Amino acid sequence: MPKLAINGGTKIRTKLFPRYNNINENEIDEVVKVMKKGILSKYLGAWHEDFYGGEKVQEFEKAWSEYFNIKHSISVNSNTSGLITALGACGIGLGDEVIVSPYSMSISASAPLFWNATPVFCDLEANTYSFCIKSLKKAITKNTKAIVVVHIFGCPSNMKEIQEVAKEHNLYVIEDCAQAPGAKYDEKNVGTLGDIGVFSLNYHKHIHTGEGGVCVTNSDDLANKMQLIRNHAESVVENKGETQLSNMLGFNFRLTEIQAAIGIEQLKKLQSELEIRQKYAKMYDEALGKYPFIKTTKLKNRTHSYYVQAFEFLEDIAKVSRDKFIMAVKAELEAVQDRENEGVPIGQGYVKPIYLLPMFQNKIAYNKQNFAFKDEISYEKGICPNVEKFHYKTLWTHDFTRSPLSKEDVNDVINAYVKVCENLDELK
Repeated sequence: MPKLAINGGTKIRTKLFPRYNNINENEIDEVVKVMKKGILSKYLGAWHEDFYGGEKVQEFEKAWSEYFNIKHSISVNSNTSGLITALGACGIGLGDEVIVSPYSMSISASAPLFWNATPVFCDLEANTYSFCIKSLKKAITKNTKAIVVVHIFGCPSNMKEIQEVAKEHNLYVIEDCAQAPGAKYDEKNVGTLGDIGVFSLNYHKHIHTGEGGVCVTNSDDLANKMQLIRNHAESVVENKGETQLSNMLGFNFRLTEIQAAIGIEQLKKLQSELEIRQKYAKMYDEALGKYPFIKTTKLKNRTHSYYVQAFEFLEDIAKVSRDKFIMAVKAELEAVQDRENEGVPIGQGYVKPIYLLPMFQNKIAYNKQNFAFKDEISYEKGICPNVEKFHYKTLWTHDFTRSPLSKEDVNDVINAYVKVCENLDELK
């Protein structure tokens, strides 16, 4: 380990990086009201006035639609179930292919398998980590039916180009907005640009209900299908008068009244949290962007939501590896934080490229005869060279942009980065 740890030059304070927790008395009061009422969920898995859930669920969905300027919001119990629901509503099935991202939570790529469709990976471009359009076009075949776009890290993907390709080939576009609530592309909310958008309310997202999610769409037909899939479709279609039975094997993907009550209050906090993250991210970009061996994210016609902030480290210029650089930064930060032995929240790379997971390497999901995988679709190492370079060589992320960090906290983090940047020779 390079001897760069703080030696009195940086002010030492405990609990420099407090946990992100935006739950307060407002959420507690609303939960107590639901508890006292005694109706914690009002769904019925049958065609009935309670098929769409209780008062809080419907109030939350209405508030979500108003905030994001979208016609339909369908709450679900996770972003995971939301992606499964969205693909099912689009009629994805056996033999179909769905283009997916190799660099996200695994469900962003594995969701097609729940409908026996085949995931096809597309490489990403630098800077915004959106689909590489050349790779996207190459991935399309006569069997392609949908594209799952991931606004990774909170950075909007290049939706204009993606939509042009989708329109040319008559493909559904599903936006995975788990990390990007409130992010915008050309002043429009991500999630509202494609056919369906899916958001996460998992506990470590910008706003949360513990677990939960929301699907959004302007299509009456897709909204109806998602509502059916969410709530035991096979038991509902007959009395509701539905005749289209494809993918109408339903699930229990329902949100509770308690979660919805929390969600209503959480939604009110999204804009203020976004403003904090964007302000702090700008401070890091201005401080680190002056170093030729650090690439910051450059945005045009996009508003980032900064679930985490991403950078790229250029080893050929720095003459030192990314990993040595990050180890040194962590050593600096470990001297100024008290985070209950959880370590410094800086990631070298993000997640292992999804196609390298055992399920894809062995092409086994449900059983050894799984028909979703095709011999002609490769998941070998090297199919997405940009992503592999990001993960193993250049990319790093941190979550030092969120509340309740103060401006003083952010400056301390910046000072740690700068100290290492100014002393790179010690790492060689």
